[in-house]
Amino acid sequence: MKPIHIIGGGLAGSEAAWQVAQAGVPVVLHEMRPVRGTDAHKTDGLAELVCSNSFRSDDAETNAVGVLHAEMRLAGSLIMSSGDANQVPAGGALAVDREGFSEAVTEALEAHPLITIAREEITGLPPEEWDEAIIATGPLTAPALAEAISAATGSESLAFFDAIAPIVHFDTINLDIAWFQSRYDKVGPGGTGKDYINCPMDKAQYEAFIQALLDGGKTEFKEWEGTPYFDGCLPIEVMAERGPETLRHGPMKPMGLTNAHKPDEKPYAVVQLRQDNALGTLYNMVGFQTKLKYGEQTHIFRMIPGLETAEFARLGGLHRNTYLNSPALLDGTLQLKTRTGLRFAGQITGCEGYVESAAMGLIAGRFAAAARLGRPLTPPPATTAFGALLNHITGGHILSEDEPGKRSFQPMNVNFGLFPPIEVPKPEGKRLRGKEKTLAKKRAMSARALADCKAWLEGAAAEIAAE
Repeated sequence: MKPIHIIGGGLAGSEAAWQVAQAGVPVVLHEMRPVRGTDAHKTDGLAELVCSNSFRSDDAETNAVGVLHAEMRLAGSLIMSSGDANQVPAGGALAVDREGFSEAVTEALEAHPLITIAREEITGLPPEEWDEAIIATGPLTAPALAEAISAATGSESLAFFDAIAPIVHFDTINLDIAWFQSRYDKVGPGGTGKDYINCPMDKAQYEAFIQALLDGGKTEFKEWEGTPYFDGCLPIEVMAERGPETLRHGPMKPMGLTNAHKPDEKPYAVVQLRQDNALGTLYNMVGFQTKLKYGEQTHIFRMIPGLETAEFARLGGLHRNTYLNSPALLDGTLQLKTRTGLRFAGQITGCEGYVESAAMGLIAGRFAAAARLGRPLTPPPATTAFGALLNHITGGHILSEDEPGKRSFQPMNVNFGLFPPIEVPKPEGKRLRGKEKTLAKKRAMSARALADCKAWLEGAAAEIAAE
């Protein structure tokens, strides 16, 4: 049987390769590292995490990304099984030891008898003899391939800045000032309810910190001017520019936290750090993506109470993220409309986030395997997290109503706003209002999504068995 070629060994490419091979189809996974590196990767491991080590919420009842986690587990996801096996405490989130996670994915793919890993750079579109192929090169697509994609699609790809948060050595954090606590003492997978280190600020300290962010020197690249930021990954200095209270109502919000050293004093703002590796020796600054210059970062971040003498294992950075205008270019199976058999997966399609990227790799892999085997594969229902995200990517708005000709398609994390509406039964003798009504709707959407995902997966399995 001819193999399916997959370009890119990140989360989406690794998941796609696994799904194809598990369907009994041979795979050649092309990864350019270490032949050619990137500005963000540090190793040649597959599925290396270059930003946060968090897969975000693991709550499959009231959080859309938690529902996506659950659906991926149902579908036999390699990314989720490797994440679960390498989790570190993170409150209600699923966070992983980044090195252990990458090693687990790499070892699984190398050991699979149907997967061949080719360490080489692919500089153009897949040749015609690769009749079934997936491009999953992510936000750091090499220039030559990016140019080939742009030429083939007939339109320039869109781009935005994606920033990396700093990582701090645990033993340099002052725990006489900072304390351990998850917001609202929430316990998540592998956690205790005290999974974050919290650094408190009073009003004067917060205002001085905001001013320092505004005054600090930033990294600028003229060729990137005018590129929009993705709102889910804004650099902290950009948030500060949007108003002095923006950070205090975002990543620095003090809600749900009580200073263990001064329980009678309410912090005005709080900086949280989350465990980054299994040993607990590294902690990353939650929500602190930045484009500040390195010297400025060290000075400004040591203004944070508890980080006065902090040593940084990695400072924040900035890289360009390139993605397609997918609603115009891709069909409902992630296939390029102008070339049968060529699919795209991961962040290059216009989804945002580790789990979302891997999920689209999973779906693209299943579609490609089905095509190679000559089996029709019904897309996942729109009521599932898989389907909701796929529909956003392939059916999102193409034109802006107020600016004709301008694209309005933007990268998106999975969220309940992408799911079809649902009617929530009213409890007898009780009227749901406010937060109670919102939670009931989320639970109903989650239950429907998981039930429909199970039915979709079982239906596909039944069709294969019938053959």
